[in-house]
Amino acid sequence: MPRTTRAVRILDVLETAHPEATCALHYKNPYELVVATILSAQCTDERVNLVTPALFKRYPTAAALAEAEAGELENLIRSTGFFRSKAKSLIGCARALVAEHGGELPRTLAALVKLPGIGRKTASVVLGHAFGINEGIAVDTHVLRVSNRLGIAHGDDAGKVETQLMAQIPRERWTRTTDLLIFHGRKICDARRPACGVCPVFALCGWDGRQAWANIARAVPAQRRRQAAQPVARKRGRTRTTRRRGGSA
Repeated sequence: MPRTTRAVRILDVLETAHPEATCALHYKNPYELVVATILSAQCTDERVNLVTPALFKRYPTAAALAEAEAGELENLIRSTGFFRSKAKSLIGCARALVAEHGGELPRTLAALVKLPGIGRKTASVVLGHAFGINEGIAVDTHVLRVSNRLGIAHGDDAGKVETQLMAQIPRERWTRTTDLLIFHGRKICDARRPACGVCPVFALCGWDGRQAWANIARAVPAQRRRQAAQPVARKRGRTRTTRRRGGSA
């Protein structure tokens, strides 16, 4: 099967299997999304979502964030890790937005990547989810792992993997591709224990290890049933013994 056809078929299956897949970051406007995306570097989306309500209440606009004191901002985002560099990026980004774009996010990749703290991946996320503009496929650790396992991309360089994926997938599906591969990576294609036995794209997957993990998944329930039955048998045996001893006393 041609790789392009297989990549699109995989996305079709994932679309059916994970219709709820979407950006996991909580935001109400483009400004909030870009802030949350910068914070998500080397941090879980869940942690970011715990931090941003207080952050957005204190700094509701780019203009407010541009006036933030570094120490106060660092304290608010400390739990996301790398808080000093992130605070510097957030303040720098906000100041550039105010000075160069009137506090509003530009809608082009070229303009976004010139802002402090925003690389191609962040720009692709913001353009795709905030404005519905497909400029790229954001390749995070999940997208990198899943696309390599599926065999629709090869290599550990995010830029090269993005290029490979964009060559196979229609432009109008680029943003959705990121959401689906991330969601599948979190729910099924786990880094340490992939659930190949229940994977909806198992038949289309190009990973050599998929059958072994599927066999492991099938063996685990049987093993658990045997383990669960053993304590019951021992307990019943002790009960019968106790009764016999009680009857002869």
